[in-house]
Amino acid sequence: MCGIVGYTGNRPAAPILLEGLSRLEYRGYDSAGLAVRDGERLAEVVKARGKLRNLAVKTDNGRSLPGTCGIGHTRWATHGEPSQANAHPHVSGICKGSGSGPVESAVVGVHNGIIENYAELKDKLLKNGYQFYSETDTEVAVKLVDYYYNKYKIGPVDAINRMMVRVRGSYALALMFRDFPGEIYAARKDSPMIIGMGEGETFLASDVPAILKYTRSVYYIGNLEVARLCPGEVTFFDLNGDTIEKTLTEVTWDAEAAEKGGYEHFMIKEIHEEPAAVRDTLNSVIHEGRIDLSAAGLTDALLADVGQVHIVACGSAWHVGMAAQYVIEDLAGVPVRVELASEFRYRRLLLPADALVIVISQSGETADSLAALRQAKQCGARTLAVVNVVGSTIAREADNVLYTLAGPEIAVATTKAYSAQLAAMDALAVALGRAKGALDEEACERYVQELLALPDKIARVLEDKERIQWFAAKFANAHDIFFIGRGLDYAISLEGSLKMKEISYIHSEAYAAGELKHGTISLVEDNTLVIGVLTQDDLFEKTVSNMVECKARGAYLMALTSYGHYSAEDTADFTVYVPKADPHFMGSLAVVPLQLLGYYTSVARGLDVDKPRNLAKSVTVE
Repeated sequence: MCGIVGYTGNRPAAPILLEGLSRLEYRGYDSAGLAVRDGERLAEVVKARGKLRNLAVKTDNGRSLPGTCGIGHTRWATHGEPSQANAHPHVSGICKGSGSGPVESAVVGVHNGIIENYAELKDKLLKNGYQFYSETDTEVAVKLVDYYYNKYKIGPVDAINRMMVRVRGSYALALMFRDFPGEIYAARKDSPMIIGMGEGETFLASDVPAILKYTRSVYYIGNLEVARLCPGEVTFFDLNGDTIEKTLTEVTWDAEAAEKGGYEHFMIKEIHEEPAAVRDTLNSVIHEGRIDLSAAGLTDALLADVGQVHIVACGSAWHVGMAAQYVIEDLAGVPVRVELASEFRYRRLLLPADALVIVISQSGETADSLAALRQAKQCGARTLAVVNVVGSTIAREADNVLYTLAGPEIAVATTKAYSAQLAAMDALAVALGRAKGALDEEACERYVQELLALPDKIARVLEDKERIQWFAAKFANAHDIFFIGRGLDYAISLEGSLKMKEISYIHSEAYAAGELKHGTISLVEDNTLVIGVLTQDDLFEKTVSNMVECKARGAYLMALTSYGHYSAEDTADFTVYVPKADPHFMGSLAVVPLQLLGYYTSVARGLDVDKPRNLAKSVTVE
């Protein structure tokens, strides 16, 4: 969840740390802090509650913190309320006041993740004379490193390794030791961490955008590994303290992709990038008019042996799975089960030898999805990761990887990553249908052409955004909104509802349209907004009938359908049209107006679109 940045080199560290944290603020914005060291001088810690700008003001944009080595953190609270005392960095000694000022402690550190056995470890440390000033699990981890470091008179790597053996949970840690000026030590388990290399300088971050301005040459630190960062060099160690050789990776993202580029918010910029994200993703798997998944390690022979599919994901990625279920079953004739990753491993898993488990995650670090992946592998199932981040943990651990090419997505509410995932899953459905013999070559060619036409059609949908903006302003003060649809339209309704609630804070729900009368319709009253998604021709009339039932109870109706279904205007009070496409792929078009509706509603309510309350971009804790 939280954002971590580190720097050691020949330039002032604090401005670089603040710049990096500003690009990670989507990962947490309850509080922020810096620890900077100037040569032999003790590290200076400064922390502030609230958004990063408060820390920037407190440090004069970093100018009041001299030094060329430091670590920074922006927090999404897990243990302990948002406060200056609970803000990172944390120190191993006694902390006066709220923790700001020169640090005489042996260890100072920042942390992303959750230490599950922190209470047990805290009791151990209390018995050994340690005192605690915060409610965080991070302080426990930092003090545990200090305990081993001082008790056994060992070096930082050995002290950190001893800590990792004792700790249960997930973490990415960045630590500085009083006795080792100019050095930063990092460790990770199940939480993302990358190390960037420059000329005479080294960077540390929990996500790529933080350091794209400075370098594209990165190392990915592995699970249960430690890294020692010095200016211009890095050394990796395993749990035994032995050194590890790693390959430097070049990040291909354009640094400008992590900038707003003149848009008011990242979210609206990323909505406008959806045609490119879908086009690039499709072009990566479609060659000479044919879907080719060999780069993902998926041959026709392998796909032909798939007897059933389990799609495992969280949030919007789960909604992608819900949509893909309809498409895969219809095109390939293979049964599909869509699983919430957070529930997947809490029951007896019945995965036959011919099962393919697909894990969808934008970041490739989602904690619940990673745990589900590992559980599936333990059961002997083949696993396929659909992820957006090269080198991410899920990508490294899955048997096969299908990359989406959405580029960096900064807004907390996903848009272009969702659309890229949906396009990738649709392409997989066609490839699976061909391999299983459910689709002949003529049908495959037709579906490929339909897929390739989607980017231009999405661009046409964006041309109608002003009408949606007007409508969003009209209903910005709504209390309840219901999204309804049948079949694939129901899956798209789920995503539309999530977009609305997570950034506008308006209560919204998505329902299979036929289920309304089984209880939920009792909530419909005068002027309740009901949005009907009507892109499936064979289900159009049935869903309209459900909308009529809502209208009879006072609802205000919005219809989202394709051009040609003009009869929707006979029932709906407001109608939005999208271009026609093959019914299997209509979700790629229908979701865009719903994303725009959520965005413009949030703007009309004067909210922080890119950083909705209580949420963070990458959920790396369970």
